[in-house]
Amino acid sequence: MKFIENFFQKYRNDFEEGGKNYKWRTFYETFFTFAFTPDITTTKGSHIRDSIDLKRTMFFVVIALIPATLFGMWNLGYQHHLAVDGVDDLNIWGNFWIGFLQSMPMILVAYIVGLGIEFLFAMKHHHGIHEGFLVSGLLIPLIMPVNTPLWMVAVATAFAVIIGKEVFGGTGMNIVNIAITARAFLFFAYPTMMSGNKVWIDLAGKAPVDGYTGETALGLAVQGGAEAVNNAGMTLMSSFWGNIPGSIGETSTVAILIGALILIYTGIASWKIMLSGIVGGALMGMIFNWLGPQYFPDNLYLQVDWFHHLVLGGFMFGIVFMATDPVTASQTEKGKWIYGFFIGLLAILIRTVNPAYPEGMMMAILFMNIMAPLIDHYVVQGNIKKRMKRLKPVKA
Repeated sequence: MKFIENFFQKYRNDFEEGGKNYKWRTFYETFFTFAFTPDITTTKGSHIRDSIDLKRTMFFVVIALIPATLFGMWNLGYQHHLAVDGVDDLNIWGNFWIGFLQSMPMILVAYIVGLGIEFLFAMKHHHGIHEGFLVSGLLIPLIMPVNTPLWMVAVATAFAVIIGKEVFGGTGMNIVNIAITARAFLFFAYPTMMSGNKVWIDLAGKAPVDGYTGETALGLAVQGGAEAVNNAGMTLMSSFWGNIPGSIGETSTVAILIGALILIYTGIASWKIMLSGIVGGALMGMIFNWLGPQYFPDNLYLQVDWFHHLVLGGFMFGIVFMATDPVTASQTEKGKWIYGFFIGLLAILIRTVNPAYPEGMMMAILFMNIMAPLIDHYVVQGNIKKRMKRLKPVKA
């Protein structure tokens, strides 16, 4: 690798300001920093206080997403066979290949559009392509229904990168999570494509078998509570392993937890946000389990077991991969506990009291992204007050 580094260093001055190839500096910086850790420090936005740079950090997050991505591809094929043929086919490679062909176009569109926009802004400002989209480009298709039209994926990605990030100054300066911004844009702009019946499984132009609905577990829970979910085969264990309808990367709690362990072991994500988010969600679920039968007997959704809520929808995926976003999450240690707790609590609150919106995780994270700076402000001010009280008055 030394000869490659020497090659880059040989022509480095040509791409610096005033050099003959300065206008192409974006190409140089992008390829050089991809191969080697740069000898520069960040001056704004997110700061990596470690021996690795932002590109390497984002690479570890992509590695952590691989289990959920691979399982999601297999599950797409599994749900396809279940819907079209009515066959409970557990074939690994056959199902995976169908899911791969269904999901890969979405992933490619998200990366091509997002990185294309990043490249244009990088050319304008003469810097390398921002590394943050290495993760966002994979997260965006993973949290969308598999049959989302590719043009919608492209429009949502463009909106998220331009309005959600670049207008605020680029990577490290955005105030809300980019992937959730893309999902929120589609949810409010094209609600019929993002919620409802028969939207979670790609039937490849074939009619489903009689009686097949294709709804998510949360959609069924709104209509008939835990009984409807279990009768549809979406039991606690099925939801935990992930062989149920849902967005590509959100169904398997097992795969998501493997990713969580990778993030925690490498120190990339905060375990405090993950744990407090789960505690907040569990607590709110317990409250509704207690209040539901007594005060709202007709609302069967409130009677879904609290632990079942934790493995349904995008709860675990959001807690592990998006609530822990280092740019939009709380930065103080105490703030992380507060931030994560309220994400979990609000997610279950929103999905249970609003039948028209059975998910809740997206809105909870977006709301707490906005509140994170305020949480950190009061945590810092509280620490300052404690230290001021410890000061002894100086005698004149």
